[in-house]
Amino acid sequence: MIHIYGIPNCNTVKKSLDWLKDHDAAYTFHDFKKEGVHEAKLNTWCKALSYESLVNKKGTTWRGLTQEEQVAASTEQGAITLMKEKTSVIKRPVVEWMSGKITAGFDEATFLSLL
Repeated sequence: MIHIYGIPNCNTVKKSLDWLKDHDAAYTFHDFKKEGVHEAKLNTWCKALSYESLVNKKGTTWRGLTQEEQVAASTEQGAITLMKEKTSVIKRPVVEWMSGKITAGFDEATFLSLL
């Protein structure tokens, strides 16, 4: 089973969910806004992808942070703390594939190769 994590009103998440539906892929969806995200999960993702690739520095959440919050997120533990507290700063969607691979964001070629 594929596990997809994100926010349902995010356009990239919508595109990813539509793509999975169009390809008849079985998946579960975890809504960050309603369910949060556990630190253990963030640690796992950071090991697989790096904390730098998980923090979305192009989004409005990042731009709304104070300079101190942004500086604090320049370490792995600081980024994990930020992502746990402000889940909207996480690059979306995060997908845990059946193979065990973890990806962040939507790339059709990557999705196709991992399905």
